[in-house]
Amino acid sequence: MGYTSGIQTESYKPTESQTEWLGIRHLQVFYLFWSVAFMYGMRVCMSVAIVAMSDKSSANPHFHVSTVNFRILSSFFWGYAITQVPGAYLANFMHSPHSFCTVLVHALAVNYGWKSVVALRFFTGLGQGVVFPCVQMLLSKWAPPGERARLGSVVLNSTQFGSVVTMALSGLLSKSVLGWPSIFYFFGACGLVWSLCYFYLGDDSPAVSPRISAAEREYIETSLGGPVYDAHPKIPWRRIFTSMPVWSLIIVHGGNNWGYYLLLTGLPTYMKNILGFDVQNSGMISALPYLVAWLLGFPISWLCDWALRRGFCSTELARKLANSVGMMSPALGMTCLSLLQTQNRYVLVSVLVLSIGLTAATTCGFLINYMDLTPQFAGAIMSVSNIRSTLCVTSKLNDARVVFRCRKTRISGHLVFYLTAGIYAASNLFFVIFGKATIQPWNHINVPSQQTVSRK
Repeated sequence: MGYTSGIQTESYKPTESQTEWLGIRHLQVFYLFWSVAFMYGMRVCMSVAIVAMSDKSSANPHFHVSTVNFRILSSFFWGYAITQVPGAYLANFMHSPHSFCTVLVHALAVNYGWKSVVALRFFTGLGQGVVFPCVQMLLSKWAPPGERARLGSVVLNSTQFGSVVTMALSGLLSKSVLGWPSIFYFFGACGLVWSLCYFYLGDDSPAVSPRISAAEREYIETSLGGPVYDAHPKIPWRRIFTSMPVWSLIIVHGGNNWGYYLLLTGLPTYMKNILGFDVQNSGMISALPYLVAWLLGFPISWLCDWALRRGFCSTELARKLANSVGMMSPALGMTCLSLLQTQNRYVLVSVLVLSIGLTAATTCGFLINYMDLTPQFAGAIMSVSNIRSTLCVTSKLNDARVVFRCRKTRISGHLVFYLTAGIYAASNLFFVIFGKATIQPWNHINVPSQQTVSRK
């Protein structure tokens, strides 16, 4: 089903029955929450497992060379980048995101050498590359503009929840009787089970949902300005690539991904090698920043929607303020980590927790700005933004691998922090200057003027 949206109707006043606190749109967001959380569980589990796999005191270590570890960690992102553009087209036809379970056989692949693990991580990335374009398309059709920050934040912040649970459980599982292989078996099985569940529970849009009430469907479609049509409009790539607001999203997405993936893949190793925590505690403590980020996402998204409803600021200002909080906080935090003259590792952890925790605000910033610009092609722009940022980050993170190798001094790690802080600040500034929050004219091109809506 293709998506066609008219101009958002800000003057539309829904009835109380239409804005009921628990509707089908909330259930669809709940399903998306778990889909993305399990997806991230399969993505992040390697970050903790690789520490145990490289630990000589582990019951079944296999790899001890840091360059091999980095190849394993980065291989996922090469596969992830390749399926981004195909994901843009799939988002117009197949909107349901499904988790992929190659992670189940990671533990067996180790017996055939590190190259087998690299191959499986690559194929896991291939499978997950289509997910976020589909998520953007689904959110653009299920989340009314007045609830976009809250509903979008619930889904997009599930990456933090997935990271929290994965890092905490992976640290415990690595110390269990089964050792680190149990990490892959557990999260792979979870992904497989939920994929089957979502296949039957998820709906593409309000127009085709057999479960939604007529009142709720009217509320969603009227607030968005139009229903979903039986059309698959051609993606206007030339208009997209010549749009400065789109480029602001591409730039800010790349800057955010640099910092996020650096910490996501390197934080457990940083905790162990530089701050001196053991494998189990490094996984638990590495989860703390993402737990704080997940919890902060709820009040931040509520505050954003509340400010818009009360007319305290425009949508554009709300997006830019939220994004600045979400990206300048880790920039300042990493600068503080480098400048602090303390050997107290708990002080350093506290700075990390607070600065990473506030990154939750980006879900009310650039991450939902795709839907503001073009509800119809949000998935396509997400795919372009994701492939550029993922390729850039993956190719350049190898230059930052000193943060993985460093065991006796923090100096090398601090250089990486300074670089990351600068990237955060510069990319956010670009978004603040060139970003917009109004529907772009090319959102409506290639759309049939009259179509009937197919409903189940």
